[in-house]
Amino acid sequence: MSDPGADLSTAPATPVVPIGFRGWLRWMWRALTSMRVALVLLFLLALASIPGSLFPQRGSKPTEVNAYLAAHPKLGPLLDRIGFFNVFGSAWFAAIYLLLFISLAGCVIPRTRLHLRALRARPPIAPAHPARLPGGIAWVSSLPLAELGPQVLVAAADTLRAKRWRTDHVELNSEVAPKASGFVSAEKGYARETGNLLFHVALLVLLVGIGIGSAFGWKGQVIVKEGGGFANTVTQYDTFTAGRLVNQSNLPPFTVHLDAFDITYQAGGPQNGEPLYFAAHVTSSSAPGASATSAAITANHPLGIGTARVYLIGHGYAPHVVVHDRQGKVVFDDLVVFLPQDGNFTSQGVAKIPDMTPQLGLQGIFLPTAVVDPVRGPISVFPAAQDPALFLSAWRGDLGLNSGVPQSVYRLDMTHLSRISIKALRPGDTWTLPDGSGTVTFAGVAQYATLSVADDPGKGIALASALTAVVGLMLSLSVRRRRLWVRVSNSGSGGTLIEVAGLTRADSTDISAELASLVEGLRGVAPETKE
Repeated sequence: MSDPGADLSTAPATPVVPIGFRGWLRWMWRALTSMRVALVLLFLLALASIPGSLFPQRGSKPTEVNAYLAAHPKLGPLLDRIGFFNVFGSAWFAAIYLLLFISLAGCVIPRTRLHLRALRARPPIAPAHPARLPGGIAWVSSLPLAELGPQVLVAAADTLRAKRWRTDHVELNSEVAPKASGFVSAEKGYARETGNLLFHVALLVLLVGIGIGSAFGWKGQVIVKEGGGFANTVTQYDTFTAGRLVNQSNLPPFTVHLDAFDITYQAGGPQNGEPLYFAAHVTSSSAPGASATSAAITANHPLGIGTARVYLIGHGYAPHVVVHDRQGKVVFDDLVVFLPQDGNFTSQGVAKIPDMTPQLGLQGIFLPTAVVDPVRGPISVFPAAQDPALFLSAWRGDLGLNSGVPQSVYRLDMTHLSRISIKALRPGDTWTLPDGSGTVTFAGVAQYATLSVADDPGKGIALASALTAVVGLMLSLSVRRRRLWVRVSNSGSGGTLIEVAGLTRADSTDISAELASLVEGLRGVAPETKE
């Protein structure tokens, strides 16, 4: 016998067994596939998306990225190195996305197997004394168990099955309940776990759909003037973004031509100037040599060409400007896109004429319905071109087009330019430049449409997954798991003891009404004996 007072410090220490490499892998897998880690990764994914909305992205706004880098020579390159100007294509964003996908898959797949196994399992055996459970009910009928017991069990099972309960009917002479008793077990509410799993599976498939769209989808924006068009090639777009697995040289060879842009505005009243209807009337062809089809693109009705969709996302005015040099030769003749600045379509734009010596730049304001306010100056009072006017300022010098630095087509680089004059023009007016170097004519005005062309192969998957997730969430929130038991046994006085009870997994769920309804039906089969 050991001495109780012996020094425990001299006792041999229990050896620590290292878990090894496989043990560490198992531990990391269990940690990664826990729901807590999945929620943390989901939060990190949302957090990682914030820079994508705060900073311009190379895929959609490359000019703004260059401008930001030029304006922030110290901070800009640092942000560029860590991927803040290409957030959704960065390695760290892809790592979070991939870890979230693995985590959700590791959570959902085992739970789905367990749930399918539970759906095939029998409801749990009834307690020995159901009436002792909270809310349990018991009564005694004078009829003997052998006669009344089977009738009660059959009635209980039929009633519960009619109300879509999963039941297990155990007869009096079964092995589980020998002649002394029998029971019916019923369970309902598995749709709660089904909805929960449906929600998480849909979230998993949603990530797959987003991934497919990011890898194989592409999107471009282009401004198309009335009478013009574009072909579906990268060089035709003003901005173009494509997934990593898109072959940009093998885009569908369709073309779109803008025949006319139609728009109607509200005249008068509190909604004065609001658009009532607008549509881009286009002619499209799915491939060279294919028959052309006409269609109208409106805000809620895009044009479908194969798997691509063409959306109308904006519109504006394009004044027709013609420039002649001092010899009378036409050096510029084009519709110039002016960008709207307010609801009445006061618009700004520039025209660059490099073929004159020295080079000429025109900076202007276009007013669809022009009024000269004594305080505010020239303004537009209505968005329709009822009384258009073009206010131009002419600049001479070096436009900087050969400097190698990308320029916006909507701005003039004033570094090496000097203004020579300003002029207000109406349609048909011609302005003779004061230095005698040429003339500028405001020949008229047309409209343009801003079109967004997109092909997202994961869009349908993402939409179906989102709808499925909503259905799953509604099921998981509206359905509650609950169980009911009915047991019959000898009362001890020659009669039959009937016990009914129920349980639920949520404290907020009340099954007293279902319990009372079942008891009322069984009392009709086995009336209580009054002592």
